[in-house]
Amino acid sequence: MLLAGLSIAAIVPGYSQSYPSSPVKIISDSAPGSAPDVILRIVADQLGQHWGQQIVVLNQPGAGGSLAARAAAGTAPDGYTFFMAVSSTFVTMKGAAPNIPVQVPKDFEPVSLVSEQPMFITVSPQTNIQSLADLIAMAKQKPNEVSYAVSGRGRQSHLTGELLERRSNIKLLMIPYSGGPAQAMSDLTTGRVQVLIEGGTALIGAMQGGRLRGIAVGSENRLAEFPDLPAAAETVPGFRTAGWLALVAPLGTPKEIVQKVNTDLKQVLTEPTVRTKLAALGSYTHPLSPSETAAFIQNEQQTWGPILDDLARSP
Repeated sequence: MLLAGLSIAAIVPGYSQSYPSSPVKIISDSAPGSAPDVILRIVADQLGQHWGQQIVVLNQPGAGGSLAARAAAGTAPDGYTFFMAVSSTFVTMKGAAPNIPVQVPKDFEPVSLVSEQPMFITVSPQTNIQSLADLIAMAKQKPNEVSYAVSGRGRQSHLTGELLERRSNIKLLMIPYSGGPAQAMSDLTTGRVQVLIEGGTALIGAMQGGRLRGIAVGSENRLAEFPDLPAAAETVPGFRTAGWLALVAPLGTPKEIVQKVNTDLKQVLTEPTVRTKLAALGSYTHPLSPSETAAFIQNEQQTWGPILDDLARSP
């Protein structure tokens, strides 16, 4: 292993200039067709065109992200395999899955943050809830009776609900759906669940089609693409919540390769066509340097840590 590392290091200068000279793999902890997968494929397609090389997306969902994390961590650190993880893989419930949460730089080399997806708070059109204030008022009248659907315990959608409870002094009934937003939406249309919290990528089509009513978004301000949708902070000051995607590399990947990928990815993420495609899905590009990415992830872990600790202690 040491000799392999030395051989890679010895050829790094020329290697990085000609990189990549063959297809690149990106392992994803999200299922095919899911919101993170759609975002990843848009970015990967554009990055592949930039490089003139194919980028192969390998979906390995399951076990809270640990399957993909272990697979990515065990690959050769030669710059030809990366790991695109969702926020909950780095920020999740302690003990929810083996080897989770993963850390940078302990477990991976950070490359760049890719995008952020503000959480959307939506309700069934069958309810009388017209605004976030209405939801809070109803929850105060009926503690633990207003139900909200999330994509899994400890995921960003769940953390959003927990944060709303703490900031608004209310108690909601959390309903996890292993089948994701599509499964939850069918229950919303029948009235079995009243609220659905998820990233916009999975909900915007249903909102535009009238199957869901958006009442708030977790961005600091209203989004330009959805000017009529209030920011949650307008009702609950300081409220902000978003999922995100980060690209990381196996430990030992040459720094020059990490930097080149960061530079090229940043160029792709600032292209108007990419930004427009992602914004239409409720996802917003946010490229950072490797060191800034590490600091961002560590700050997110610290921010959500107290809530996650409380959840880990609850039955």
